[in-house]
Amino acid sequence: MANFPIIRIRTRRKYYRLIFTGLMAMMMSLIISAALILVKAGYSDHFFADLLSSWGLAFVFAWPSAYLCAYFIQEHVLSRIEFY
Repeated sequence: MANFPIIRIRTRRKYYRLIFTGLMAMMMSLIISAALILVKAGYSDHFFADLLSSWGLAFVFAWPSAYLCAYFIQEHVLSRIEFY
């Protein structure tokens, strides 16, 4: 079995929410775009071209909305819950 090197990136803790919401928005917009194209138009020869087009547009809306929702939930909802 090949041992591939593990790539690690060091960055400041203050960028955690930005990176986390960016990755979540990227994956969720890809999954939702693919599902909607498959449901609406089905699989075709130009599926991946349509997917990249709609994924780019979906990501433009997904990242800011995910960032705002994460902020709202962490600051205004989870702060009122006492975890033990």
